[in-house]
Amino acid sequence: MRRMFWLVAVLLGSCLLQGCGVTVGSRNLSVAYDGKEASVELHDHPAALYRFDDVPFKPYVKELHTPGGVNVLRDAPADHLHHHALMFALAVDGVDFWAETPECGRQVHRGMASAADVNAGSGTFFQQLDWTTPAGQVLLQEQRTIQTQHIQDATVLTWWSQLTLPQGKTSAKVTGSHYFGLGARFVESMDKAGSFLYASGEAGPIVRGDERLTPGPWCAYHSIADGKKVTVVMFDHPSNPREAAWFTMQTPFAYLSATLRLHEKPLQVGPDRPLKVCYAVAVFDGHADGARIRRLYDEWRRTAGGS
Repeated sequence: MRRMFWLVAVLLGSCLLQGCGVTVGSRNLSVAYDGKEASVELHDHPAALYRFDDVPFKPYVKELHTPGGVNVLRDAPADHLHHHALMFALAVDGVDFWAETPECGRQVHRGMASAADVNAGSGTFFQQLDWTTPAGQVLLQEQRTIQTQHIQDATVLTWWSQLTLPQGKTSAKVTGSHYFGLGARFVESMDKAGSFLYASGEAGPIVRGDERLTPGPWCAYHSIADGKKVTVVMFDHPSNPREAAWFTMQTPFAYLSATLRLHEKPLQVGPDRPLKVCYAVAVFDGHADGARIRRLYDEWRRTAGGS
């Protein structure tokens, strides 16, 4: 797996870093990580902060900033301590990786590398993880790739996850509640001042309360962060095993998650059948309309491949 990290970086035409306490970049791009966190700066401003080790249960993107410098993510609010800003979690063979109780599984960090592509203006992290039971049994292994860059007038973070079986295991059943997937919790000021915008223009059916599942290539959230208008958009890649169903809610707080409807139909991982997903989170300064979002989505879709 580590050899694959090197190959990916070479294909990117990048400078690859491994180890602790490293920084690389130019005036327009800086990628750094220590033993616990990794960061990307674009044009001398913070863009993304990823916490990958010494975490309670799962690594996550702790901060994501608009080009103007506004962070939109909130980590571990008092009402739901297991909501870690931007996180990815499912259930595997009946073990819950979303909530954080003694019965839940852990995403265990096993290795990290990073690449700075100065020409493309992107900073990328490559991580190896084991998805383990509370007793330490490995249910799945993950190769996670997170790339941050500016595209058009937005900061865009692309998240690839490839889940495979560990040696000796013949299958795994992936399930989850209707909100399991890649989920984002926003800064407190965004909870009450926002509204969702769907690619189709219409919200999907209610699942419970004001929680909805809406299919489509993207879903956006307009709100106010630090007194400034912002837009957060999640993109679904057409190569994913199923079209995204966007989980949205606003009461008592705002949440957005890219789901695979695993509560309706589980997915099976086999020796020659990994689970691969690719999503992106784009953040704009101001309230981006549908046409602006579609232009960004079309460009991202053309350039985002597998990892």
